[in-house]
Amino acid sequence: MSVPRYPKYKDSGVEWIREVPAHWAVNRFKHYVERNDGGAWGQDPDGESDTIVLRSTEQTVDGHWKLDDPAPRKLTQAEVEATLLAEGDLLVTKSSGSSLHIGKTTLVSADVAAMRCGFSNFMQRIRTTSTLDPRLAWYVLNNDLARLQFDLLSNSTTGLANLNATMIGQILLPVAPLPEQASIVAFLDRETAKIDHLVAEQERLIELLKEKRQAVISHAVTKGLNPGVPMKESGIEWLGQVPAHWEVKKLKQVSPQLTVGIVVEPSKFYSREGVPALRSLNVRPGAISLDSMVFITEAGHEQHSKSRLNAGDLVAVRSGQPGTAAVVPPELDGCNCIDLIIVRKPLTGSVHFLCWYLASDAALIQFTMGSGGAIQQHFNISTAAELTVPVPPPSEQLEIVGFVDVQTSKLDTLTAEAQRAIDLLQERRTALISAAVTGQIDVREAAGRAA
Repeated sequence: MSVPRYPKYKDSGVEWIREVPAHWAVNRFKHYVERNDGGAWGQDPDGESDTIVLRSTEQTVDGHWKLDDPAPRKLTQAEVEATLLAEGDLLVTKSSGSSLHIGKTTLVSADVAAMRCGFSNFMQRIRTTSTLDPRLAWYVLNNDLARLQFDLLSNSTTGLANLNATMIGQILLPVAPLPEQASIVAFLDRETAKIDHLVAEQERLIELLKEKRQAVISHAVTKGLNPGVPMKESGIEWLGQVPAHWEVKKLKQVSPQLTVGIVVEPSKFYSREGVPALRSLNVRPGAISLDSMVFITEAGHEQHSKSRLNAGDLVAVRSGQPGTAAVVPPELDGCNCIDLIIVRKPLTGSVHFLCWYLASDAALIQFTMGSGGAIQQHFNISTAAELTVPVPPPSEQLEIVGFVDVQTSKLDTLTAEAQRAIDLLQERRTALISAAVTGQIDVREAAGRAA
């Protein structure tokens, strides 16, 4: 799609805006704001009205709503009246634990306004004057044009990521005449909807590829590669049938030792250099990441010799994503680990087969379900020891590993390509919005054709 530039431009006088169409204005946001006020805490002991109070947690980073189940809070009648939202209001996050969320802005739709919501004191309600379309303001405030200014303003005085009403009003923005604003909004609504649809398709593709990957792993490590082989009942409901010539064992019978990394006050052994120590951050599904690696002292390493790792050992995450496992590579032979399950290299068979099995549905069911069927968030030694493992002959294990390696590599490549497509589409979306709201492209004719 080719969109022309305006016939004439002028210098905006602002370094990061540069030139704008000659008939546009460049002003502080405050000149287009009718209301700029804060919200209510929503826990007033004198509160008498149960009112939904929208918070920044109900906003997405890109300025949309995720209203799954917003909680009502107690407000006084005065607070209800002061914070009641109307269609076209803009809610700007002004305080957050993450600077990524500072300045994110959400437009109040008719549906949200009909809920008769209030808003929290960590947000600022902006109601624009009749000279600025709130839909255009929403595009501007969620774009780098405003977000970079928010970032500079919120960190300039206190060093903390916080905005206030004055700061929000201080940002500079180029503003087109009102009829032209409607054209820009119509153009951006149409073009961003196309891009968002393509992004959603790629996200769905990634989900399907993940499902396919999981199915490939789970089938290969529990049923084998030969569909015509005789099967037998494993005696375990969630495992079902396995090839008749396979064995079914406990993990403690497959590995010569199961142990755990440093658990008690590991940080007291940290040092700038010394012995590398793996943590859960370093264990990705099937691979070890060297990012965020920590080191412990030689004395600490000696004191915790039982958690010394050898190349070919398996390490698994205990908490958060229990069971996520990877094989220790040769370059990390002799390192240590912190709060990880250690599965020593099997005496026979492939440790890589065991690693793929721990990623299968059959293993996931076991190490996430505790007694009575309750979901566990902590994978411990006793659970690991009793993990049921189907065991093919060693040569067949290698065949399965080779097959799974190839198939998952293909699927991972497709996933990476889909993610790259998403990144490019999102970059295109951001660039298109920036170009339109700063007048670098003239969308009036394109918007008219669409109408």
